[in-house]
Amino acid sequence: MDSNSNVPETPEVRLHFLDYWRIIRLRKMVILSVFFLVVLTTAVVSYFLPKSYSATVGISVEKDVTDVSSPLAPSANVAGYDPFWIQTQVKKIESASILHGVIRKYDLAKRWAEQYNDGEPLTLEETFILLKNKMRVRPDRNTSIIEITFRSRDPKEAAEIANAIAHAYRESRLEQRRASKFNGIKILQQQLEEKEEEVRKAKAIVDQLRHELNINELADGTIYGGYSPTLNKETMRRLEQQRLDLLYEYNKYNDQFQELSKLSREELRNALPTALFPPDQNLISLFENWTLANQRLRAAVEDLGREHPEVRKLQSLVDEVDSQLNDKVDGILRGLANRVAATKASLDELEKRVEEFKAKDTEFAAKSRPYFDAKHDLEELLLVRKALRLRIDDETFEANLPVSTAVEVFDPATPPHPGRPDFPNLPLNIALGVIFGLILGVGLAFFIEYLDTSIKTIDDVERALQAPVLGVIPQNVGTLLYEGPESPAAEAYRVLRTNILFSRKDPSWNTLTVVSAGVGEGKSTTLMNLATVFAQNGDRVLIVDSDLRRPSLHKLVKVSNSVGLTNYLLRQNTLEEVIQTTPLATLDFLPSGKLPSSSMGILSSDQMKDLIKELKQRYDYVFFDSPPIMGVSDASILASEVDMAIQVIQYRRYPQPMTIRAKQMIQKVGGNLMGIVLNNINVSQDESYYYYYSGYEEYSKQTNVEGVKDKGDLAQADLK
Repeated sequence: MDSNSNVPETPEVRLHFLDYWRIIRLRKMVILSVFFLVVLTTAVVSYFLPKSYSATVGISVEKDVTDVSSPLAPSANVAGYDPFWIQTQVKKIESASILHGVIRKYDLAKRWAEQYNDGEPLTLEETFILLKNKMRVRPDRNTSIIEITFRSRDPKEAAEIANAIAHAYRESRLEQRRASKFNGIKILQQQLEEKEEEVRKAKAIVDQLRHELNINELADGTIYGGYSPTLNKETMRRLEQQRLDLLYEYNKYNDQFQELSKLSREELRNALPTALFPPDQNLISLFENWTLANQRLRAAVEDLGREHPEVRKLQSLVDEVDSQLNDKVDGILRGLANRVAATKASLDELEKRVEEFKAKDTEFAAKSRPYFDAKHDLEELLLVRKALRLRIDDETFEANLPVSTAVEVFDPATPPHPGRPDFPNLPLNIALGVIFGLILGVGLAFFIEYLDTSIKTIDDVERALQAPVLGVIPQNVGTLLYEGPESPAAEAYRVLRTNILFSRKDPSWNTLTVVSAGVGEGKSTTLMNLATVFAQNGDRVLIVDSDLRRPSLHKLVKVSNSVGLTNYLLRQNTLEEVIQTTPLATLDFLPSGKLPSSSMGILSSDQMKDLIKELKQRYDYVFFDSPPIMGVSDASILASEVDMAIQVIQYRRYPQPMTIRAKQMIQKVGGNLMGIVLNNINVSQDESYYYYYSGYEEYSKQTNVEGVKDKGDLAQADLK
């Protein structure tokens, strides 16, 4: 059917928290069983496991420094926190170079032979692996502290080996430092000897070149009896400075002379006193005398006239001073020209000397270059030799200084208390067992629920079978024929009766069969109690045990099955002879009788069809029991011959495809399927059905208190 395609999807969409709780309540025995099994197993295993104890030693590790800083390398003692260096030390502690020493010192190969190798001595590698597996080295975050933990069955051995590993690492660090220092000094000394040899060879080359090139060099680098590059450089600097001074002086005097040469006589006389530097005092004095004489001449001319002897005398004085002033100006110009010429000559001579020195320096440099190159190489070798000597002195000094304890065992391991083993941790294991047991139990419960495809809820029925649920029958229901109408379960069947009556399409329908997909779903009990409820309501009811495969209704009614339906259909007895009465006056019972070799032929015979027609007229309602519809055809035949059929599905028994197939078989033969009855509901575990049972029980109590006056009142109550 098309509705089947929706089965896997809808439960996930509609799953609610209460559904999870329902699964837990329903599967609580599985959860509790798994829980107690896991906890008990954990406790027993933890109790019987060999006990082991852990001891931890704390060490502080630092980089190697000396107590006294070296005067040659004062910054060598600076050491800071280095996480990569700490991790390196952790790996070194776990290395064979440290642990092999501990194994040999304490003879662990023989000590652990009986305990771990049945008395056979362990090899060094086997003991190393065992020791490494029993220890744990952990650095403390952001500190230079390392914790070494060792686990053993003997508390004293745990502390002893943990301390031994710490001390072995400490001794290894000290020995490594001493060895590295002296090995380094030895290598430096070898390098120094090699440099000494190179220096001797370089000196021989320098001396040979000095002799071949005839270079006489003093200890301070001065060369005598010949050309000295040191003196040459100094002379060149001095000559170059003189040349610059002369060039400056020449340019100054030459520019001054050129400017003055362009002026007229009168302009020169006015300009020279201020143009010369330093100023010429004679020129200034003559210029002052000339100015004073002119003033006196002009005054005398105004007072005495031109022809006066005193004026003429003053005129002669002015002419004389003017002549001297002109001669002085001419002399100054000639002197300035001579100075320009002399400066130019000195400059030319100096530049000639500079060129000569440069040529001589170039010649000497080309000649003596091999010597000075060899001398430069010698100086570099001397510097390297000096650096090596300083380094050897520094390392020797530092090696002889007292060394700070680079590894400090500040928290030695102590034997743990024998009553508190590190492993197994019983409280922790039980706590983990509780958690794991709950998780495993709940997980298993949900896994079982996932695998369980049976009918669980009314929604499952309506979704998978597309059929209404007519009734919900609780678990452990007895026979209402003997329990009476006041039984709490009777109300469930009265509700079922009411739903059947309202579901009839034709009021004349009064024959009904109850079918199920498999064995043990409560089909016969449901039919028996439903018929009893109809009879208790005052209707004439007949129960026909037409389950010729495994008849069981006669046991519920407590009558004989010697004669019955088969005897009537085979015309061995009349109908009155095979119908039996029950303790309920309105209820009759027709047993199955002796089983024939082939029941299918009997149920599909004309006699059976005639019997059904006759019983429809005799009784208000006739109920036919049938075998499971899956595997045999009897139920299909009955479903096609009677007016109505209801399908009983036991709660959580058979998978949904099986119940769907049963419904399809009823419809295929033309049966009128009225609906589904959910049977054997465990109300105490599945609270989704609790309101059904509580409603039945409450109604039953109310009925017992108030009482029922007659059958009509009961019918009206059902219809409500």
